[in-house]
Amino acid sequence: MVDSIIRKIIHVDMDAFFASVEQRDNPDLRGRPVAVGHGAARGVVAAASYEARTFGVRSALPSVTALRRCPDLIFVPPRFDVYQEVSRQIHAVFARYTDLIQPLSLDEAYLDVTASKSGIATAWLTAKAIRAAILEETGLTASAGISYNKFLAKLASNHRKPNGQFAVTPDMGEEWVTTLPVSRFHGVGPVTADKMKRLGIETGADLRAKPWAFLEQHFGSSAGWYYAIARGVDDRPVNPNRIRKSSGSETTFERDLTDPAEIEAGVLRMVDDVWRWCETRSRFGRTVTVKIKYGDFRQITRRRSQADVVATLDNFRNLARELIRSVLPPTKGIRLVGVTVSNFGEPAADGEAGLPMFTKDQEA
Repeated sequence: MVDSIIRKIIHVDMDAFFASVEQRDNPDLRGRPVAVGHGAARGVVAAASYEARTFGVRSALPSVTALRRCPDLIFVPPRFDVYQEVSRQIHAVFARYTDLIQPLSLDEAYLDVTASKSGIATAWLTAKAIRAAILEETGLTASAGISYNKFLAKLASNHRKPNGQFAVTPDMGEEWVTTLPVSRFHGVGPVTADKMKRLGIETGADLRAKPWAFLEQHFGSSAGWYYAIARGVDDRPVNPNRIRKSSGSETTFERDLTDPAEIEAGVLRMVDDVWRWCETRSRFGRTVTVKIKYGDFRQITRRRSQADVVATLDNFRNLARELIRSVLPPTKGIRLVGVTVSNFGEPAADGEAGLPMFTKDQEA
């Protein structure tokens, strides 16, 4: 059932977060194209400054491609401990304005300010106050989207980037969605966007024009979500108790590896990365997964679960070692390995499991 009270949702998204932290801490990098990551031949861009983005440098881009697009690109190694500390400062700012905070990552979150904790009259002014406080306390800029649901707030936060904010009011939301490309919609990834394009769906208006039966035929269980967002509908609440279901880390090797000892060492380094996260948050899972990507980009996983949580680093390392040894020696070079721990044992977070906002009976 849809709430009768119109929610006031803010989506706050830091501007080029990792790269901006590096530019803040090193004045020599300000105004210059910066990529956080490793510039080695097999490296990948983790984040890019806005100066680098003008050259088409984006996160997940191979380093060699990034340097080809921007020969003056400056690579700096990531400092995740610093980013986590800044993230804690940012979330402390959020907490002054609402108790309903749903983090999405280190640098973005949904805030429900329907009940004003700060006494500020409007969500618009609240967003301005939050952004000003973040700038004052961290030296970093943030953008914000304000709307009556999460889907529209997230879209809106990208509308005035960087260092801006945009509001989508209840009287404009449904119409505004029709003007946007579906590739911008949360829940429509590149593969789905390509599929929609082949089906003649390129804008929100195109998506809205398709009947339920058509969406169900081509998109199955996601039909309800697409039908809803084409009409600006999203009833998911901001969930401050959203539970993270896994934690993982992966690395791309400098060259394709065939030596079992080198491959195993790479896996164990990823285990140590993930274990630091587990210890810091006192979160321990029962399932360990090792991901392997070969030089031809074929990908496989090996997984093992146990009755009790993986409570020690030795236990974690032994499980990961057994899993990677099950594919060694490799028949071809291995490009990437990753390790994930999951199955923490908590119940699924309310309000996040089911995306569809309409049922078929509600189509009329």
